[in-house]
Amino acid sequence: MGLHRRQDRSEMGEQMIDLHRHPDWQLRLHRYLSTLWRQPLRYGAHDCCLFGAGAIAAQTGVDLAAPFRGRYRSLQGGLRLLRRSGFVDHVALIAVHLPEATPGAARPGDIAVVPTEDGPEVGVVQGAAVYALHPTGGIGLVPIAPVQRLFKVG
Repeated sequence: MGLHRRQDRSEMGEQMIDLHRHPDWQLRLHRYLSTLWRQPLRYGAHDCCLFGAGAIAAQTGVDLAAPFRGRYRSLQGGLRLLRRSGFVDHVALIAVHLPEATPGAARPGDIAVVPTEDGPEVGVVQGAAVYALHPTGGIGLVPIAPVQRLFKVG
């Protein structure tokens, strides 16, 4: 059961992008994550949507959130911008571009959606845990068990 209606790709005017991981995707992802350990949460610069999109870009070279970076300063502003672009929310931005899989098929580097008190959060799978933004800043690990949705990268 997903929290958000998944829009059909043809309804969105978007097509799933055939993303492939770089041969050195693990090193690229590690470098990306290592730059964010102490980054404070800043909407439009470093939030869960941009965190997930950045992880995808590190692995594949394709930044799904490029049109949105730096163009909003609050959660509501980001949601308004996404909705004007035809997306229900930040999860829909990823769902339109990546194939969905069952949480049991998770591989490191895949994108996971985990529940939080503030709604769904986009994170990055790392074994039996998910890297997610910590509310006070930086990146933390949460168990993979509560994953609501999983999207395959490459």
